[in-house]
Amino acid sequence: MSKTKGREKSRRGFLKDSGKIASTSALAASLFPRVHAQGSSTIQVALVGCGGRGTGAAVNALSVKNGPIKLVAMADVFESRVARSYQALQTRLEQGGEGGEPPSYEASQIDVPEERRFAGINAYKEAIDYLRPGDLVLMASPPAFRWPQFSYALEKGVNVFMEKPITVDGPSTRRLLRLAEVSEARNLKVGVGLMCRHCEARHALHNRIKDGQIGDIVNMRAYRMHGPVGYFSSPPVPPGANELLYQIERFHSFLWASGGAYSDFYIHNIDECCWMKDTWPVKAQGMGGRHNRGDSVDQNFDSYSVEYTFPDDSTLLLKGRCIDGCYDEFASYAHGTKGSAVISTNAHTPARCRIYKTQNIDNDADLVWEFPQPEPNPYQLEIDNLVDAIRQDKPFNEARRGAEASLVTSMGRMAAHTGQLVTYDQILNSDHEFAPDVDQLTDASPAPLQADATGRYPFPEPGVKSREY
Repeated sequence: MSKTKGREKSRRGFLKDSGKIASTSALAASLFPRVHAQGSSTIQVALVGCGGRGTGAAVNALSVKNGPIKLVAMADVFESRVARSYQALQTRLEQGGEGGEPPSYEASQIDVPEERRFAGINAYKEAIDYLRPGDLVLMASPPAFRWPQFSYALEKGVNVFMEKPITVDGPSTRRLLRLAEVSEARNLKVGVGLMCRHCEARHALHNRIKDGQIGDIVNMRAYRMHGPVGYFSSPPVPPGANELLYQIERFHSFLWASGGAYSDFYIHNIDECCWMKDTWPVKAQGMGGRHNRGDSVDQNFDSYSVEYTFPDDSTLLLKGRCIDGCYDEFASYAHGTKGSAVISTNAHTPARCRIYKTQNIDNDADLVWEFPQPEPNPYQLEIDNLVDAIRQDKPFNEARRGAEASLVTSMGRMAAHTGQLVTYDQILNSDHEFAPDVDQLTDASPAPLQADATGRYPFPEPGVKSREY
C-alpha cells in the first residue's frame, strides 16, 4: 500500500577558477554601499520566473505582514507564463486562498501594469532594473540561470530569494560561492528555497537530536518515490520548434538547465538529512537506470539509489523513483544509537516530526515525542524570515549553504550517472560545466545541448562515460 501518491565550503581550492564573475565581484564589493529597506518603507518585489513555484513565492511575499510590500515587475522567458502568473494572482484575490480562506493580500499590492511584464531570456534585467537598492527579487527560473541573475541583482544592490537548486555542477557552484562572498560583504539578505530549514517541527527535532535524544546518528534514509511529475520526461522537439526554448520550458529533462530530476526533486530530502547531522557528506556512490522510456529523449534515470558517507563514516541512503504503478514513499528518517526519528512524513509539509525509543517507527508504543499539529507553513516562513531580516537589517544570507546543498546533491547524481565513487572535492573542482556560456544566451542562441540525427540527446552511461554525458 502506498504511503503517498503522486506527489564548509570546499576543503581546498574553490576560490580558484572564478572565471566570468571575478570582475563583477570586485566591482560590486568595492563600489556599492551596504543597503537595506528602511523601517516601514514599502519593499518593492520583482518576480523572475513565473511558473508555479514562482507564483507561489509571489503569494508568500505579498502575504508577509510585517510592513508594506508590493509586486511591481514580472519577468519570464515565456510571455504566456507571465500572463498566467499575473492572472493567478488576480484570481486568488477574487476567490481567496485554499479552503475558502480570505485572500492573504490586497489588490493594491499588485502594481504590475503591462509595461512592467517582461518576456525573454534576458528579461530578468528589465524587471530587476525597476527595483531600488534594498528591494527584493524572487528568482524561480530554471537553476542554470541562477548565477547570472544573482550576479546582476548584486550589481544593483537588490536583496534576493532564489529557488533551489542554485547550482547544477562544480563550475557553477564555484561561481555561486564567490557571489555568496560578495553578497555577505555587502550585507545583502539572501534566501534560498530550502524551506525545510524554516520548518518549526524540523527545528524542534534538530534541537532534540543535538541534545542526544536519539544518541549518535549512524544512518539516515530518504525516499522520494512516485510517478512522473513536472517535466521529468520529454518527447523529441516538435518540428519547427525552437530547441533552446523547448529545453528551457521542460527544464527538468535536461541536466544543463536544472541538474535533472535528481537535483530538482531530491535536494530537500538530502538537505534536511544533512541538517540533522550538521555536516555535509564527503563522498557518494550510487546507481540508477532508465526503464520503459518509450520515445522520451530526456537525460534522467527513472530510479536512483545513492549512498552518502559523512566524515564520521555514518551514512545517508537515498532512493528516488519516477515510475507509475510502484510502491510510493516520500519521507526521511534518522537512526541513532538510542532511538530513531522521523524527519519528514509525506512530502515536505507537514513534516510531523517524531522520535521513537527504538528503531521501530511503526510502533506507537515506542513513540516518545511528536511535534504538535498543525504546523506553520514553511514556504511562508522562509519569506517571512527573509523580509523581516531586510526590514530589521539582521544577518540573513543562505547563499553559501544553498550552494553547498546543491553541490552535495550534484555529487550523488554524478556518482549514479558515472558509476564511480565521487568525493565532495571532486565534484566541486570538476571541469565539466554543462552550460559554460549560459550568461550569454539570447532568444536566438543554439541550445547548450544538441540532439543527434535521431533527435535524441546524450544521456548518462555508467561505466562507459567518465562524465555524466
